[in-house]
Amino acid sequence: MSIVIPTLPKPPTARIAAWLLMLLGMWLTLKLGLVVTLLSGLLVFHLTHLLASTVEGRLPPGRARAYSVIVLSALIIGALTLAAIGIASFFRNETGGPDALLMRLMDILNTSRHQVPDLLQPYIPEDLQALRTAMNDWAATHRQQLGIAGTSAVQISVRILIGMVLGAMIALYDELPLPKLGPLAQELIGRTSRLATAFRQVVFAQVKISLLNTLFTAIFLLGVLPLFGVHVPLSKTLVLITFLAGLLPVVGNIISNTVITIVALSVSFYVAVVALLYLVVIHKLEYFLNARIVGGEIQARAWELLLAMLVMEAAFGLPGLVAAPVFYAYIKRELLDQRWI
Repeated sequence: MSIVIPTLPKPPTARIAAWLLMLLGMWLTLKLGLVVTLLSGLLVFHLTHLLASTVEGRLPPGRARAYSVIVLSALIIGALTLAAIGIASFFRNETGGPDALLMRLMDILNTSRHQVPDLLQPYIPEDLQALRTAMNDWAATHRQQLGIAGTSAVQISVRILIGMVLGAMIALYDELPLPKLGPLAQELIGRTSRLATAFRQVVFAQVKISLLNTLFTAIFLLGVLPLFGVHVPLSKTLVLITFLAGLLPVVGNIISNTVITIVALSVSFYVAVVALLYLVVIHKLEYFLNARIVGGEIQARAWELLLAMLVMEAAFGLPGLVAAPVFYAYIKRELLDQRWI
């Protein structure tokens, strides 16, 4: 019995050219370190449209509507900037600054000293001065890398701001009537619209998952453990780390689980075991939610996202890891629309 493969219509030349340009653009975004610019721009673009659609009936038509979109974009950029500053201030207030953070780290190391295997004991500093000396030695050894990291932090902040401004500008032009476009321009708009849709599906769904994961973690760290007289250090900071790390599909949960387990080890070995078991259950729930929410949005299973993230991280480092879910969702959407898979 022979298998009959249906003949699919050949895509137009302009669409093929648009695909090649999109692939080139995604590669350049990863290669030139513009992932944060792209994602921040898409975030502002979607938030502007979301807010504009919420108050659709109150926005005037014509040019006045465009002015209203400008105001909404400015409010969103300001809110996101204030949120970033607020998170940084929260971390500083919770940890008490570098000196207080060193003291807390030393306390955690001291209390967890007897919980770790004997093989690791020589690597734990004996006191605060030893910890300072070890950190100073490490900083002296990696002085050049730290300088590059400081410069990169400034560059990333500028790129994020530029991306948000670009997203606001595109949202504005999206409200204006388009001139007559050629076939390639039309195809490029179609491809970029699919990429923006993939971003919305992945990121907005992942925010829901991260909020649920953070809620369960907060209940455990701030509610359940204190009822039994157990107080994990930096609990509020750990909850915020859980939310921020949870914005990364699959691997973010592993990162937050590791940090929480290490800090819980400073209380006791048994608290660390209980925390790990609880977080593993939450991890299983998060895996299920990924399959149902994110996977349902982009028609991809959790293992597909994880594989894409592993490959992209190996090829492009951290930017590839961050961009992988969005890029994979876009590529799969194109393949599904063409009925190639």
